Amino acid sequence: MKTTKLKVALFMLVVMGIGFSFTTVNKVTVKGSDTMVILSQKWAEVYMKKNPGTSIQVTGGGSGVGLAALINGSTDIANASRPIKPSEVEKLKARYGSVGVEIPCAKDGLSVYLNKANPVTTLTLKQIGQIFAGKITNWKEVGGPDAPIKLYGRESSSGTFGFFKDNVVRTDFSPSCQTLPGTAAIVNAVKKDKYSIGYGGAAYAEGVKDCAVKKDDKSPGILPTAATIKNHTYPISRYLYMYLKSRPTGEIKAFIDWILSAEGQAIIAEVGYYPLK
Repeated sequence: MKTTKLKVALFMLVVMGIGFSFTTVNKVTVKGSDTMVILSQKWAEVYMKKNPGTSIQVTGGGSGVGLAALINGSTDIANASRPIKPSEVEKLKARYGSVGVEIPCAKDGLSVYLNKANPVTTLTLKQIGQIFAGKITNWKEVGGPDAPIKLYGRESSSGTFGFFKDNVVRTDFSPSCQTLPGTAAIVNAVKKDKYSIGYGGAAYAEGVKDCAVKKDDKSPGILPTAATIKNHTYPISRYLYMYLKSRPTGEIKAFIDWILSAEGQAIIAEVGYYPLK
C-alpha cells in the first residue's frame, strides 16, 4: 500500500513539473595532449555556452594517453601534439576496422626556454639536439659562461617529448634530463635555475626567454612568433591534432566543425597558439 502511494506521489510531481528533468545532455569527451589542454578547455567553454544541451569534458595526460584512450574506447576525441604512430593506427584497425581520422586543428611552435639571466640567446638546431642528448654539457661550449647545463623535459608519454626527440634530439635524451609532468612545470623550473634549458609550447613561455633557433650555422636565429610559426620559418613548428576512431557524426561532428570554423579558429590566437590559416 505504501509503495503504491509513493508511486502516485512521484507521478503527480512529474505531472506538475516539480523536481524532475528529462533534458537530454549530449556528452563529448576529449583527452590527451597537455599542450592542448588550455586551448581545448577554452573551445569547450565557449561551445557549451552556445549549446547548453552539450557537455564537453576535457582532460590531459599526454598525447600517448589520449590515443590509448581512443583505442580502448574511453574517449571520443584524442588530442595529440604529434602525429599518430603506425603502431597506434594498427591497434585502431584491429579493434574498430578503421585507421582513424586525423584532423589538424591548430599550429604551434616548440620554444626552447632559457633563464632570463643566461647570456646565451641563440643556438642552432644541432646544438640544441646535442645539449639534450648530453653531448654538450657546459654553456661555455656554445659561447656562454663556464657552468654545467641543467636539462628539463617532458615525460615519454608526451607528444611534445616525441616531437622534440624525433625532430631535434634525433637520438636518446641524456639520462641527466629531468622529466616533469607538464610544460608549466618546465617553465617554472627554468625560471628558477639560471643555467637550465627546457622546451615546450610557445604559449607557455612566461617568466623565461625564448631561445632564437638557427636551422644551421649559416642561417639567422629565428624566434617563435605568430608570423614565423604560421609560415614555418621557425625551425621547430608543428601542427596540433584531434584523432577520432571513425568519421564523426552527431554532436562530435558539430563540435569539430565549429572548431574548424572562423569562430573556433579565432579562439586559438587568444590562448597563444596559431590558427590553420
